[in-house]
Amino acid sequence: MQSRETTMKSIAFHAAVALLALGAAGLSVKAQTPPVPTQAVAADMAEGEVRKIDKENGKITLRHGPIKQLDMPGMTMVFQVPDVALLDRVRVGDKVRFAASNAAGKLTVTQLQPAQ
Repeated sequence: MQSRETTMKSIAFHAAVALLALGAAGLSVKAQTPPVPTQAVAADMAEGEVRKIDKENGKITLRHGPIKQLDMPGMTMVFQVPDVALLDRVRVGDKVRFAASNAAGKLTVTQLQPAQ
């Protein structure tokens, strides 16, 4: 009985070591994965024109083209801007590139930059 118990403990120990080794191998592969190129992120940005800036309330009105990631056609609408420092980068009438999300039913600008 003693040798069977020892054998079972040995099998369990070796299985645990193998699982840890496989997990560590997976982490090293993940660590070597290169970052996503900036062009891919830039391709997801929509184009628009600043119509109004409401810094006090953290909002911007944009006349924009289609927003692919939100499956939204072009229109003029108000977006929330959680990081009001983004609003310092643009003025009314500026052409811009931006990324937006629909978080909890609120359309939000997550990135904003003057178009070039």
